[in-house]
Amino acid sequence: MSLKVGDKIVFMNESGGGVIKSINTIGKYIVEDENGFDKSYFVSEIAPVFNENYKIDESSDVNYNKDKIHTTATTVVIEGERTGKRKQIDIWEIDLHIEELVESHRDLSNFEIMKIQMRELKSILANAKAKRIRKLVVIHGVGEGVLKSEVRSFLNEQTGLNFYDADFREYGKGATTVELFYF
Repeated sequence: MSLKVGDKIVFMNESGGGVIKSINTIGKYIVEDENGFDKSYFVSEIAPVFNENYKIDESSDVNYNKDKIHTTATTVVIEGERTGKRKQIDIWEIDLHIEELVESHRDLSNFEIMKIQMRELKSILANAKAKRIRKLVVIHGVGEGVLKSEVRSFLNEQTGLNFYDADFREYGKGATTVELFYF
């Protein structure tokens, strides 16, 4: 992940985000949070903010469709029903099929495709945490199971969440449900 000074980020393991102020010699990013405090993070603890103002790194070896890389393109928010005393639950559904993320993937290697898909997952997960979303459905498809394995390996390293197979009747074997917990 190539982040630079001035990039907006969200925190992976806590709510909120900030702006990168500097990068120190041991590879930690100094981030000014929303309250004006400077904090130090490793690259695995932060994720870039993808929105209409976000600029893709032009030196990247991957050709992105800049109009398609943002959270609203692949995220559907489904509002839960209020029943009794239960709180409303928001569910985000993201589709990691490469056709949903880029205009054309014809010239991309499998590695580049996986890199785009995982970057999108990390960004969406960070945004979901920042907005305190409680449930996320990650559609990865069935295929040979490589993307599913990568997704689950990444999720296994995260704290504050549980994941399991999504509803078979709705998604078949091609999706994973992620439940996020906030303390």
